[in-house]
Amino acid sequence: MSTHTTEETELQNGAEPEPEAEAEAEVEASKSEIEAEAESESAIVDGADPKAEERKEAPIQLKEAYEPQSDDQNARPELRKDEGSRTFTMRELLSELKSEEADDVTTPQSQQSTPHLQNNAAMELINSVTGADEEGRSRQRILTFAARRYASAIERNPEDYDALYNWALVLQESADNVSPDSTSPSKDALLEEACKKYDEATRLCPTLHDAFYNWAIAISDRAKMRGRTKEAEELWKQATKNYEKAVQLNWNSPQALNNWGLALQELSAIVPAREKQTIVKTAISKFRAAIQLQFDFHRAIYNLGTVLYGLAEDTLRTGGAINPKDVSPNELYSQSAIYIAAAHALKPSYSVYSSALRLVRSMLPLPYLKVGYLTAPPAGKSIAPHSDWKKSQFVLNHEGLQQQVSKLDQKQLPQSLSGRTDVTNSDKKAIKIEVPDIVSVSACSDLTLPPGAGLCVDTVHGPVFLVADSWESLDGWLDAIRSVYTIYARGKSEVLAGIVTG
Repeated sequence: MSTHTTEETELQNGAEPEPEAEAEAEVEASKSEIEAEAESESAIVDGADPKAEERKEAPIQLKEAYEPQSDDQNARPELRKDEGSRTFTMRELLSELKSEEADDVTTPQSQQSTPHLQNNAAMELINSVTGADEEGRSRQRILTFAARRYASAIERNPEDYDALYNWALVLQESADNVSPDSTSPSKDALLEEACKKYDEATRLCPTLHDAFYNWAIAISDRAKMRGRTKEAEELWKQATKNYEKAVQLNWNSPQALNNWGLALQELSAIVPAREKQTIVKTAISKFRAAIQLQFDFHRAIYNLGTVLYGLAEDTLRTGGAINPKDVSPNELYSQSAIYIAAAHALKPSYSVYSSALRLVRSMLPLPYLKVGYLTAPPAGKSIAPHSDWKKSQFVLNHEGLQQQVSKLDQKQLPQSLSGRTDVTNSDKKAIKIEVPDIVSVSACSDLTLPPGAGLCVDTVHGPVFLVADSWESLDGWLDAIRSVYTIYARGKSEVLAGIVTG
C-alpha cells in the first residue's frame, strides 16, 4: 500500500470490512476457490468463478477512517482503495481430501512417491509451512496432501496444465497460511513458486484465464511487500499485463477489471510524475468498465471514487487544470463524492464507505446528487429540429432526473388569478424522468441529435434523448443515472435520500 508524506493524512484507500468474524488478513481480490471433484485417480481442484458470492473480506489497511488533518490547510485526507476480497473457503476440497487422505496415506504409491517429492523445491516449501493456530495447521495438512497429488500427476504427465494450475493455487493458499512471524518459509518464496507454476500452466494452455487472473493476484501480493521500489514497479507492471490477458480471455469479469484498475492505481504511485496521469486515467477506465458489467459492483464504484479523489488532489497540487478541456479539481471532487455516496447507499453497513462519505459529502451539490448541463429538446418532443434544442440545467437525486426551468421560461408561463405561476404548466414544460419509470440508460449516436455526446434514457413512456457537451461528461451522467436506478432496484433509495437531503 502506498505511503504518504507527513503533510498528508489518509482516509482509507478503500478496503471494505465484512463482519468482524471474517476480517483476518489483507486481501486484494477474490482468488478462485479450490473445489474438489470426486475422482478415482485424484482429487482435481477447480478454480472457482471469480464472481463467487461467498468471499472473505477484510480491511487492506488497519487505519481509522480519517485522521486529523495536518497543519497544511490545503492537505486533504486520501481515500483508501477497496481491494475486494479473495476466497479462502475450501469446503469441498477439505471434505473430499480428508476422506481420501485417510485411505491414501498407507498405500504403497503414496509411500513410494514421498521421498522424490520431498526433493522438489515447491514441496519442501509447502512441507515447512505451519499454521498460526490449530485451524491453520489442519488446513495446511490438507493443502500439503493436495500438493502431493498434483506433484504426482505432473510426474505422470508433465504437460498436465490443470495439475500445474491447481498446484499453484495450493502454493498461493499456503502463502496466506504462513505464520506472521515465520521466516522459513517466507510468504514471498511460496508466492514466487506459485507464479512459476502459473507460468508453466499458461505456457501449456494460453487460454487459461483463471490462471492469468490468480497469477496477477500473486504478483500483486509480492509487489506490496516491496513498497515503492523499482522492483515493486516491475511487479505491478507484470500484474497489470496478466490482468489484461485475463480480461482478453474472459471479458465478462468485473472482478478482473476492478483488480486491473487497482494494480494501475498502485503503479501510478511509483512511476515518474510525467507517466502518472496517463496510468490514472487508464485505471479510471477499468473501474468504469467493471461497473458497466455489474451496475451494483460497489467495490469498483467506491474505487472509482477514490481514484477520482486522488486525481483531484494531484490536479490541485499542480495548480489546477492547465488545459481548459481538463476537468477542474472541484469537479473531480464532486464526481468522487457521487461514486462514494453510491457505494455507501448500496452497502450502508460498510464502515469504510461511511467514513469516506463523511469526508466528501459536502462536495456534493446538495440537496442533489449531480447537477450539470445537458442539451434537451422541448418537453414531450423526443425528436425536434436542432434549433429547438436548448442547453439547460438538470438535477439528479434519489427521485429522478429533472430539467430546471429558467427564469425566462417561467416568465412566459401563464399565471393564475392570484398572480402566481401555474405550477402545473411549469412541470409540463420541464423534462422529468422518475426513477421507477427508467428501463435503460445508454449512450447513443444519431444524426437526428444535435452535435455532442448523445444520451438515451429509455422509460416506460418512451425514450428521452439528451446531449452532453463531451463524452467524458456523458460517462459521468451515465454512471450517476445508472447508480440511482440500481440503488432504487436494490431497495436502498431511502439511504440515498438520507445522503442528499439529510
